[in-house]
Amino acid sequence: QVQLVESGGGLVQAGGSLRLSCAASGRTFSYCAMGWFRQSPGKDREFVAVVSISGTSTYYADSVKGRFTISRDNAKNTVYLQMNSLKPEDTAVYYCAADTNSGMTYYTPRRLIEYDYWGQGTQVTVSS
Repeated sequence: QVQLVESGGGLVQAGGSLRLSCAASGRTFSYCAMGWFRQSPGKDREFVAVVSISGTSTYYADSVKGRFTISRDNAKNTVYLQMNSLKPEDTAVYYCAADTNSGMTYYTPRRLIEYDYWGQGTQVTVSS
């Protein structure tokens, strides 16, 4: 089992930055691909970014590419999402998620159905 707790959300002006953290419990963190998703009111939850088990493979949604950076620290059981040049349309609840099933070192899952553990979410609000 993996328990995930996000932190770092808040209110920021457009053009600003935030760093989200997701702390994981459980010994399996090092064997999980880790993703970030977000959900705005009235919209479906959408993929934002993923980092592979190895930490060397990443993938981003086109909407955040070049502005967001995902990383992981296996020694701290933590995954991060550095968000720069934030826009009002980035406003959402951000969720981290763990894929404990694939087990492939460089795989970067991008679909919700591939993730079996989720955090409770952290609100990010970007004002214009």
